[in-house]
Amino acid sequence: MINRRHFLTTVAIGTASAAALSACGNGSSSSGQTGSADKPVTINYTWWGNDDRAERTRKAIALFESKNPDIKVNGNFTDFAGYWQKRATEAAGGGLPDVMQWDLSYLRDYGQRNQLLDLGTVKINTDAFEKSLLPSGQIKGKTYGIPTSTNAFAVYYDPAKLASLGIAEPDGSWTWSEYQAFLKEVGDKGNGTLFGSTDFTGVWWQFNIWLRQKNIQAFNSDGKLGFSKDDLKSWWNLNSKLRGTQALVPEDRVTQLKPKSPFGSNVTASEVTWDNFMAGYLADSGAKSLKLVPVPSDDPNNLGLFLKPSMLMVASAKTKFKDATARFIDFMVNDPEVGQIFKTSRGVPASKTQRDGTTFEGADKLVVDYEKSIAQYLKDAPEPPLVGFGTLEASFGRIASDLNYGKLTVDGAVDAWFKEAEDLIKQNA
Repeated sequence: MINRRHFLTTVAIGTASAAALSACGNGSSSSGQTGSADKPVTINYTWWGNDDRAERTRKAIALFESKNPDIKVNGNFTDFAGYWQKRATEAAGGGLPDVMQWDLSYLRDYGQRNQLLDLGTVKINTDAFEKSLLPSGQIKGKTYGIPTSTNAFAVYYDPAKLASLGIAEPDGSWTWSEYQAFLKEVGDKGNGTLFGSTDFTGVWWQFNIWLRQKNIQAFNSDGKLGFSKDDLKSWWNLNSKLRGTQALVPEDRVTQLKPKSPFGSNVTASEVTWDNFMAGYLADSGAKSLKLVPVPSDDPNNLGLFLKPSMLMVASAKTKFKDATARFIDFMVNDPEVGQIFKTSRGVPASKTQRDGTTFEGADKLVVDYEKSIAQYLKDAPEPPLVGFGTLEASFGRIASDLNYGKLTVDGAVDAWFKEAEDLIKQNA
């Protein structure tokens, strides 16, 4: 068996600088649209996020424009929910922005409908990307998205809270039953003031990882479900003995704490989620330090983990400025100075060139160290989910919430989700 105790070992990160990748050619684009310093072309770029991401993005845009005076970038942003409503409206009217920040959940929706540009037809350097990551932006051999950054699933915990309860810190080499025993111990000793965690079985991506631990793919290449009702039933039954105990935060408390998470609100000692939430958790909780260890697995050689693009860069299939669009995307994913601007706020930079040119300290370094520590266990990232997956991911959490409220039994929850999934698959067949 492979020893996983080294997961908490700090991995030294060099401060070596890296030369920027050569910019893509400034010649004529395939659409024939070019600009000059006197008459630059203007491309539209949109993203979702908060004010912090907006400030960082505007700095990156200003840097790009200073190095590419023949291109102007008109940027705007909104929140995540409003973002997809706007894209749907624009797509229906044939007017998507030239370049867009994108989420893996929606890539197949737009890519299969020929609304996104095949980025394999333009000049974007992907030499510095892990080959196992690139398929996440591809559909049927065509590249529709380039990852800006990566994140991986992890268990966060607060060492100070565990120390206050006299509980030893986990080393990351646990089975599912051992993790649940940990949650129960926290809940018992916390006695209503500190819970173990939220109900992790309500998180789609953790279910996906659990399936991968069993060598089951969530979706087939033909856009159908790759798992059965029995698989989902086993997953939602996993925490059946913990629901209603102090091991898991009551669902009404989770709702009351929103938009903060129970972990960020100092109500739980641990949380299973993406590793790039570190900065947000530290800011919300005020904790001096937080730590990351791998998710549980009953097979120590298969953690089911992968690097997911925390976001991708895509372009409209109808852009009139393919050359300018490609140069901007290449710059945003590869330029080391862009890495310095964003650090890990978008996730760990996906391009090694950008990663090596970025200095990581504090919370940023913790996230980078974690992804280095799990490198030998990472498998290929999943292909883009089926059309309409964003809706199914949301319903997965909603139905799991109803399960925790006691509105549904496990069997009822499974039937409800599968009906939604099967209806959606038929609709998009």
